[in-house]
Amino acid sequence: MDELSNKVVPQEVKGWNWGAFMYNIMWGIGNKTYLPLLCLIPLFNLVWIFICGFKGNEWAWQKGDYKDVETFLAVQKTWSRAGLVQFIIAIIFIVLYFVFIAAALATFVNNYPGY
Repeated sequence: MDELSNKVVPQEVKGWNWGAFMYNIMWGIGNKTYLPLLCLIPLFNLVWIFICGFKGNEWAWQKGDYKDVETFLAVQKTWSRAGLVQFIIAIIFIVLYFVFIAAALATFVNNYPGY
């Protein structure tokens, strides 16, 4: 039997983890859980990052040696905060990218009357 199945995951630990979602590979290595390394597989990673976000806390609890839930949540809160900030920054850059492309296309179309 796998060692993961022997360790009960408290209800307070379950939930979304932005750190596992955004920093999946680094987060996995840092938490001694190596399933996030599957994010290295092209295309498969588009689905697996969401699985890491949903299951990350459970994997980290099962692999970690935390003395209590509060300590675990404090550690994961740091990862989650960093992941959420990174996610917001990424969304801002994506929006700015599309605004820039739209502005460039509008300029191109307006300056060349043949189009």
